[in-house]
Amino acid sequence: MLELYGFSVSNYYNMVKLALLEKDLPYKEVPFYGSQTPETLAISPRGKVPVLRVEQGFINETSVILEYLEQTQKGKPLLPVEPFERAQVLALAREIELYIELPARACYAEAYFGMPLPEAIKEKTKAELLLGVASLGRHGKFSPYVAGDSLSVADLYFLYSVPLACGVAKKLFDMDLLEQLPAAKALLERLEQNPNVQKVAADREAAMPAFMAMVAGKK
Repeated sequence: MLELYGFSVSNYYNMVKLALLEKDLPYKEVPFYGSQTPETLAISPRGKVPVLRVEQGFINETSVILEYLEQTQKGKPLLPVEPFERAQVLALAREIELYIELPARACYAEAYFGMPLPEAIKEKTKAELLLGVASLGRHGKFSPYVAGDSLSVADLYFLYSVPLACGVAKKLFDMDLLEQLPAAKALLERLEQNPNVQKVAADREAAMPAFMAMVAGKK
């Protein structure tokens, strides 16, 4: 059986978890927090989550895990077979990660944990988020899903990255990041009605108190 290592508050962990649920694949969740201990690094070379354990060993990096699942497992396809269409989905996923998720992550400490950051970092994040959302508006189809008419890997990145970025934009800049993308807002609302998305959200909420206590202990 596939084993998913990580924790339910991690957005990247939840991308893989939703893929497993959508594909209706049996899997076991293994609690695992990133660190730099020898035990952790033996499983995850950079000490991060998620990690997927398969028969041959461990696979790290979310994008690689998702492609591995697509190539080796049955169930609902989350990537097109046709090369050009597949490339468009993967490009959208990468753009969301590089131009929205990563800039927003630079400000998670202040937006979500109350740890003040230099104004220069916040201004850089604001500028990059505006550029990233503009890129998403040009490339995304939202017809009704990010890359077209079916749920794909791009939607996993969208669902577990963009709301966090919207939270950063609202809390730090009093800005509605998706103001010019009503179709993106509508997709988020639609995805929230998905039973598998609701299960992931419930597990996240259940895990949040312990996670916040752990973060508080590290301050």
